[in-house]
Amino acid sequence: MFDTFTYRFLHFRRPTLTPSSLPSLPEGIERFLVDTPGGKIEVLYGKPPKPTRNGATPLFFVHGGMGGAWVWLEYLSFFASRGIPCYAVSMRGHGSSWHPSYFRMVYLTTKRMLAEDVVAGIKWVQQRHGGKEVVYVGHSSGGGLGQYILSAPEFEDVKVKGLALAGAVPGFGSLGVYINWWRLDPWFSFRMIFHGWHPNSPLSHPSLTRRVFFSEQLPGSYLMKFQQRASRYESFLWPLGMMSPFVKPQNLLLRITSWGANKGQGIMVLGGEIDKIMTVPVMEKLANTYRESYTSLVVQKKIEGEKGDGVEKLSGDGGEDTVGHGVRCCYVPGAGHHLQNDVTWEIGARKLLAFYEQL
Repeated sequence: MFDTFTYRFLHFRRPTLTPSSLPSLPEGIERFLVDTPGGKIEVLYGKPPKPTRNGATPLFFVHGGMGGAWVWLEYLSFFASRGIPCYAVSMRGHGSSWHPSYFRMVYLTTKRMLAEDVVAGIKWVQQRHGGKEVVYVGHSSGGGLGQYILSAPEFEDVKVKGLALAGAVPGFGSLGVYINWWRLDPWFSFRMIFHGWHPNSPLSHPSLTRRVFFSEQLPGSYLMKFQQRASRYESFLWPLGMMSPFVKPQNLLLRITSWGANKGQGIMVLGGEIDKIMTVPVMEKLANTYRESYTSLVVQKKIEGEKGDGVEKLSGDGGEDTVGHGVRCCYVPGAGHHLQNDVTWEIGARKLLAFYEQL
């Protein structure tokens, strides 16, 4: 227990980033540095080894707190190998993007600022693909940002073909999620005080990171690499800006362009079966929130869909997946919160592929 009261994995200074110091990437993954008003942000590209599918829609992956584009490396390789162009962005202060100072990042960086980085990445990808809209895949707080972007009037020009929310912060507010976290870690508050309110305190030791993010089956070597790549510090205003409801579901649904094309699902909720913070009940409530709004918009004839559709079981690993009312809700057996990195990540990738193919 007391071995988690350590400063070993905490940092107060930004990393030194030079072309020679950037982390190496797996074969088939390319790094781009995209200009934004604040600085250059990293976008990783999973380059298909063969010609892409005819007119393939690009996938656009967004990380959560303390992550970076690197958390999507397995997914980038998986989808690129299937001829699908795919990208992952690192927001400021994450991955190999520009890093604000500790004080500026922790206390002055808002969710809107981070959303602007994501939007810059989306528009850059769209430009590369002739204006084609992306399928947005957001994990944790990155999923929360996706909902915020597609609901907020200041980003009204952003539309997507589909939206996948992987262990995502729910648009109805995340207070319950953090209550789950505090229950999971009874020394949470004491450790935060000991660490001088460093934002990475709740994940300041591999045993804490495993407890919150992963299954017990994850190899220790992978866990240590994950711990060492985590962002040095995180914005407090990002999660605080999502504690209470921050999304208008109907506004969001109207920014998804695939409705009516095939009467399929425009939203996917993807959860880890053993996620201890974004639990199955949280993910079910998130899916039902958008199902109710979808039905309302169909009745109002604001989107084209089948108002009589019910929610049905969907075949797949785990036997808990459902589909209906515009939303596909699926779970990754044996996976924790970081379902895209846990040992059963490929099951989740296959379920995301099925969602992508029906758009």
